[in-house]
Amino acid sequence: MRNYLVILFFLSTTTFFAQEDLIRKWTKDLCAPEMHGRGYVYNGDNIAADYLVNEYIKLGLTPVPGQTNMRQPFEFPVNTFPGRMLLTLNGNQVKPGDGYIVSPASGSFEGKLSPYILNIENFASVQSPVTMKKEIEFNRFNSILVDKNGITGDSLKLMDEILMRWNQVLPIIEIYSKKFTWSVSISAREYPYVYLRDSLYTNQEMYLHIENVLEQRHTSNNVVAYIPAIKQTDETIYFTAHYDHLGRMGDETYFPGANDNASGTAMLLSLAKHFKAFPSKYNIVFVSFAGEEAGLIGSRYYTDHPLTKLSDIKFLVNLDIMGSGEEGITIVNATLFPKAFKKFKKINKKGKLLSNVKSRGPAANSDHYFFTEKGVPAVFIYTMGPNKHYHDIFDTYEELSFAEYDDLIQLLMQFVKKI
Repeated sequence: MRNYLVILFFLSTTTFFAQEDLIRKWTKDLCAPEMHGRGYVYNGDNIAADYLVNEYIKLGLTPVPGQTNMRQPFEFPVNTFPGRMLLTLNGNQVKPGDGYIVSPASGSFEGKLSPYILNIENFASVQSPVTMKKEIEFNRFNSILVDKNGITGDSLKLMDEILMRWNQVLPIIEIYSKKFTWSVSISAREYPYVYLRDSLYTNQEMYLHIENVLEQRHTSNNVVAYIPAIKQTDETIYFTAHYDHLGRMGDETYFPGANDNASGTAMLLSLAKHFKAFPSKYNIVFVSFAGEEAGLIGSRYYTDHPLTKLSDIKFLVNLDIMGSGEEGITIVNATLFPKAFKKFKKINKKGKLLSNVKSRGPAANSDHYFFTEKGVPAVFIYTMGPNKHYHDIFDTYEELSFAEYDDLIQLLMQFVKKI
């Protein structure tokens, strides 16, 4: 008997480590430079979609009934930066993503900057377009360098409104002291808006070269995979996660998006592997969304064009930022669906899994949102931990701990059994 128990323990431990190895491999693959940040430059998002389709096929999953393909294409406009991304101070290049970032709605520009210096002392001058335009006509400046230090409240709001108007006429460089976080824009302004690290600027000569392309009809794909229930039923559990990220800011800088959200995408694959081996009493659909970073576009499209009846969805669990968990998890929509939240809490307590299961109210902050708006019971779960990299170039595979990967899998598997 003792030998049997030793063998059983060995087999279960081996299975766990094999599964953890897989989720690490999937996450690392999705963060690779070849994926181009799973964004809109060099077709990065669609390279990632092809990868996911192939992985789901390897796991034995199929398209949902009535479909012949796991891909669900849709189109949207997006501003991209496929070419030159250069800023120099006294001839020295500043590193993109670290020393500066550009607004995602930036336009193109090339040339030496002769900026008008705008700060708290002369803020009133920028409110006089006539004076400013005369200065431009006399070639006294071709850009604005703004330091917002000391400007607060209504004055700051007014300054931002004025700067957005001037950005249609001139490049703007803002001296910036906060953490850099990037995003995606579906529109573009005429000129660039650049955020420059405050510690780098000491009145140096500046040169700027930025190339943008506004793609009016970019095609992305949601990836939808399916596992049938043990017995025929219409009731379905959805597991969702967005696989897209921010892509590239120029031809040399990309955003890996490891925690956000290669980790959640890999978690879907891991759950798919489990439920393929151990089917549920429910059908299970896995949806990897594109276009989340551009404004939840993929999930909105899916809820408008669902591949299964939304009314058949028993529950939806959306996973985003799954790479840590040392400080537990937060469940968005917990207050909307208190019974489901109590189940998560009870499962967690009984299994002694996560250190904290935190409740949060409704928020339009991930792909669960439009499902909830259509009446689908849904929650969004994200992990909490010491890794604070978010929408920056430092959100890399190497920064992930996967500290609570096994406990998260157990929590989700048990939830499907209990719901």
